[in-house]
Amino acid sequence: MTDTRPTAVAQAAAVAGAESYPRIVAALIRVTGDWALAEDCAQEALAAGLERWPRDGVPANPGGWLMTVARNRALDVLRRASVERRKLRDLAVLTLTDAEDGEPGEGEDLVDDRLRLVFTCCHPALRLADRVALTLRTVLGVPTADIARALLVGEATMTRRLTRARTRIRAAGIPYRVPSGPALPERLPGVLAVLYLLFTLGHDADGEPAFADEAIRLTRLVARLMPEQPEVAALLALLLLHHSRRAARRDADGNLLTLDRQDRARWDAAAIGEAREVLAGLPDGPYAWQARIAACHATAPSTARTDWAAVATAYDALLRLHPSPVVALNRAVAHGHAYGPAAGLRLLAAARDGGGLAGNADATAAEAHLTARHGDAPRAAELFRRAAEQAHGPAQRRALLDRAAELAP
Repeated sequence: MTDTRPTAVAQAAAVAGAESYPRIVAALIRVTGDWALAEDCAQEALAAGLERWPRDGVPANPGGWLMTVARNRALDVLRRASVERRKLRDLAVLTLTDAEDGEPGEGEDLVDDRLRLVFTCCHPALRLADRVALTLRTVLGVPTADIARALLVGEATMTRRLTRARTRIRAAGIPYRVPSGPALPERLPGVLAVLYLLFTLGHDADGEPAFADEAIRLTRLVARLMPEQPEVAALLALLLLHHSRRAARRDADGNLLTLDRQDRARWDAAAIGEAREVLAGLPDGPYAWQARIAACHATAPSTARTDWAAVATAYDALLRLHPSPVVALNRAVAHGHAYGPAAGLRLLAAARDGGGLAGNADATAAEAHLTARHGDAPRAAELFRRAAEQAHGPAQRRALLDRAAELAP
């Protein structure tokens, strides 16, 4: 046992919890097949650590201690299981009893367990919103109430949604495994999309900042466990570059600042450096192109001195590889900076064909920005006000109204 000071205990519990939670849940799900039991036992182990460590000291191997407590709790529950679950109970008890005491090392079984958990939570048979919620709850251990608040639903609704997702996994016979062969490249983009969406839940103007940190932590894990998949590394680089600006995204009053108004001295140079190292040498791919674009912004001394021609070229490549209305929108903005606002407005009009950007606040704000650069301030102010009406959160709405007021006081 070691330090019993409250601060040291809290730090040890936070680190051990973050590192051990997915290990514990993944191992218990593999053995028992019971998602709720695995999550409950992992949570109870963390609670036991917070209760006992201030008194007894932090164990030399906190993760192993938590794994043992969670396993023993699972054994207690399974030994009291009903007759109908006898076969499952006997199998789980035998497997758990035979397991070595303490936390498993970085062996292949552990790696497979954690990846199994991620791929199962992100299975395409589940709705996207359910994949996000299940990943937050099961892989990252985020409390249900916090997930509900981030996804704008009540806690009871989120509890039912999580229960339905677990039931769906059992009823549909979704395998608890990492796909192999040609199935892996088919499934991996869906996993990466969930990780990116988790990040945006924290990075958005009115998001929960902790979710961005958790998304980066989970992407680091997947990148470490799948080093042969370059798009995983590219996504990590992209998230680090976006997150490097977090300290500069708001002013002293908490108002959202656009990229051109941020103090670049407050950007996280270490995160930018790490992202560039990760990105170096990666082959072309959707996330690799997005990360290269983000790197152009992160390394430019100012918005005016950004290599907009390189950004526009990168968006041209990204649109060919991964066509979508949002990519077309961002391409229009980049071309507007590189080749003039008229060029940007023409591409924006083309991006709106088909209705994919109807009612999109970012698209309206982009038109306002390009219109202002084209010299029509009253029209731009009107568009910024319209974008504010379309915005989903108060921070973005306030920033758009401020821009409108600057153009038409």
